This record gives sequence, C-alpha cells and structure tokens, in this order.
Amino acid sequence: MSDDLTRLSAADLAARLGAGDVTSVEVTQAHLDRIAAVDGAVNAFLHVSTDDALATARDVDSRRAAGEELHPLAGVPIAVKDVVVTKGMPTTAGSKILENWIPPYDATLVERIRAAGLPILGKTNMDEFAMGSSTEHSAYGNTRNPWDLDRIPGGSGGGSAAAVAAFEAPLAIGTDTGGSIRQPGAVTGTVGVKPTYGGVSRYGLIAMASSLDQAGPVTRTVLDSALLHELVGGHDPRDSTSIRGKVPALVEAAHQGAQGDLRGVRIGVVKELSGEGYQAGVSARFAESLDVLRGLGAEIVEVSCPHFDYALGAYYLIMPSEASSNLAKFDGMRFGLRVEPGDGPVTAERVMAATRGAGFGDEVKRRIILGTYALSAGYYDAYYGSAQKVRTLIQRDFDAAFAQADVLVSPTAPTTAFRFGEKLDDPLAMYLNDVATIPANLAGVPGMSVPSGLSDDGLPVGFQVLAPAKADDRMYRVGAALEAALETTWGGPLLDRAPALPTTELEGMSR
Repeated sequence: MSDDLTRLSAADLAARLGAGDVTSVEVTQAHLDRIAAVDGAVNAFLHVSTDDALATARDVDSRRAAGEELHPLAGVPIAVKDVVVTKGMPTTAGSKILENWIPPYDATLVERIRAAGLPILGKTNMDEFAMGSSTEHSAYGNTRNPWDLDRIPGGSGGGSAAAVAAFEAPLAIGTDTGGSIRQPGAVTGTVGVKPTYGGVSRYGLIAMASSLDQAGPVTRTVLDSALLHELVGGHDPRDSTSIRGKVPALVEAAHQGAQGDLRGVRIGVVKELSGEGYQAGVSARFAESLDVLRGLGAEIVEVSCPHFDYALGAYYLIMPSEASSNLAKFDGMRFGLRVEPGDGPVTAERVMAATRGAGFGDEVKRRIILGTYALSAGYYDAYYGSAQKVRTLIQRDFDAAFAQADVLVSPTAPTTAFRFGEKLDDPLAMYLNDVATIPANLAGVPGMSVPSGLSDDGLPVGFQVLAPAKADDRMYRVGAALEAALETTWGGPLLDRAPALPTTELEGMSR
C-alpha cells in the first residue's frame, strides 16, 4: 500500500482520507518510509520530523473519527523549505551560520498548515539563503534531480521540488525570489507556483530580498497547488506587504480549466522570452503546448515587453542590495554560529568577521559584496537607483501586455537540468537560468510552471504562465487546461515516466 499512497496526488489522498479508506497515520508513514528508502540518493531533506508528523497524523485521525469537520487537506503530509521558520524544528536556510538553530515561533504559513492538520514531514534542502539556481550552494550537500542523479534539481528550492518529484511528499512549500519555485518545477517535472507578491504572508520567511521574496506551493498537479495556495494565502496583519481581501477562487479555476474549454481566453506569447539561447527541445515543447492551447479554443497573440531584456541586470543589482541589508543581522552576537578570532582581542568587529567568514558560503559572500557596493555612497544612484527605474519600466511592460492578453506565457527555463559542476565556475551562466522567471518577481505578478513534456535529452521541460497581480486564478485555469490536455496525450502524468530511484535505507530518520 505504501507505494500506492505515495504516488497519489494530494487531492486524491484527501478524498480517500475523507472517505475513511485510509488513515493519516498510514499516509504519513508511507511517505516517511519513502524518504527513508530514497532520500539517501536524492538528499531532498535536511531534517525529517518523524515523531511530530506522526503525532499530527494521529490527532487528525482521532478528530476525524469523532466527526469533527476538518480542512479538506487535513492529514495530507507536506514538506517545508528550510528558509521558512518552524517552531521546535531546525531551520538553517541551507547555511552553516544557522546550523542547529531552532526558531521559537512559526511562520504564518506554517501556523496555517498546522491549524489545518497537515503533518509536516520535515525541512527541505536549498541554496544557502536562497542564493542560487541549482541547489549546489547548500552548506549541506547537493540535492539531486530524481530524473538523473548526476543533474541539478533547480534552485534555490531544489529540495522541495525533488521531494515532490521523488514521491517523498505530495505537497511542499517553496519560496521564489527570482524563479526558485518555478525553475526547479520545470527541471523536475513538477508544478511550481509563485503567487502575487503579498498573496502569501512573508512573516517568518528568512529574508533574502524583501521586495522580491514570495512563498508558494510545489506539487505534482495544478489542482494540488490550488488547494495548498488557498490554505496558506490570505491577509496577515504581521506582514506589512500582505494583500488585504480574499484569495481568488483558485480551486474553482483549476476545476474549470480541467474541463478543457479556453474559448475567449487571450494568451500572449512574450517575444523577448524565447528564441536565441533556448535549448531546441525546450522551444519545441513550448510550441507544441501553444498548439494544444490553441486547440482548446484560446487565442494566441504575440506581445512585446522590450524592457525584459534588462530584467536580469536590474535583478542582480536589486536582489544583492536587499540581501546585503537583510543578512547584516547574522553577526555572531544574537543567534546562530559564533566564531571567535584565534588570536588577539575578542572585539565585536573581529567576532563578526570571523563568524561571517566561517558561516557564509562563497555565493552568499559574492552577493553581499556586490550589494554593499551597489548601495555605497557615490554608486547608489548609478546602480541601485537605476535598477529600480528599470523595474518600473518592466512593470509598465506588463501593464501594456496584459491590456492585450489575459495571461502571458513562455518557457520556464531556457534549458533542461544541467550536470553538477557544469556552471559553478561561471556565475553569470548560472544566473541566466532565471532569465524567463525574474520579470514576474520584479513586477510582483504571479507565475506558474507546468510540465510540458520531455526535451530531446529525456529531461522535463516547463511551460510558464503569468497573470496580472491578484488575478492568480487566471493562471490556474490555463495551467489546469494545459495539464489535462497533455496528460491525455501522454496517457498519464509526466512523472510516471521518470526512472526508478535506487533505494538505500538511511541511518535514522532525523537528520
């Protein structure tokens, strides 16, 4: 039964739990067994919370047996990216500087997950402080792509995407600053959603770039993402950027899209997010997906967003600038790692230098230096100020494009998953992986990556759908329509075609 339960979608698990066909303890244990069997090969988890997850599952089963009305996802297990704080559970942000840190509080989205009765399986691996496009910058080792263990699972949220793709968790939470939910989704064959900025509370996220960071769902189906998004979304008074008002009817939109009727929907193909630099197989699957959407009745139009060409440059000034400010709190004084200098006086300045030297990895140091320089006197206007002006122009490009189309589409990433080490020595080449996803973060609009098939190398490709701010339901409708049509063509979900993983029992479950 364990294998069958781990292959079910969250929606199917919820239905079986509600019908009494299976218990949450059985479902949770099945996923814990799967983690024990395959995570030695994948390394998706930094911490597995066996006792807490099973305790939550038993509580849900007891309440359900007593006839209590529960959330639809109650009893369905979930994994959480390790940049989201969890009370009583280690939260490291993938960094040595926070090794073994146990937060005293929960992030708002974790509070909502716990209140709904979802057992938290554990915390997933990530690039240190979410800085990276490959999860090769984790202080705790690489996460590997379940499709090919010699390849990256995307970044920075490779752990969440790999856990879902490896059937270790039916649901996961990721965060997306420049594509860190959508790009891992594309290269692992999963669904990744970046909500509208402010649509999910950022309270309790360890910030990298506060004006860009956004938490969202990582799942195997569009409907599962809608269910999780509706659960964790909504206004939070503890987050000053949180959007007031109700979350759009995302589950309804996903159900509507799955009916396969997109008549009256205008889909804009962004000219600047395709063509040169995109792998041939990626472009081919994108063109085929457009044909599928056209066949469902959608009108396909080309739109131009000329300032998207400058998005990558603007992002890599704004993001490091905000990161250099946000990471200043890691000083060896208040929490986390503390390293004292080996000789000489123990001053605050020398402790700070020693702690950061030992605790931060190379990529984090690179971005802090870049951001501090961009914010320094004499350079602020030339770099950070100019980047913010470009950001405004990109927002205007989106406004103009959405006047012509209901949603915009592009490939999610320019290539499929590359091999470990292939781009580590060339940061600029690594940064180019986010070229199609970054504009949405700069403008605050929602984005989704849906699996669109396999490239010529046999690896997954993602199809990106972007919608206007606070119109997340539009992308769920289009994404669900594409998903349903493609799965009919494939004869089932894309992940059913992934190779089997080697099984190696882990030495204990709490890492």
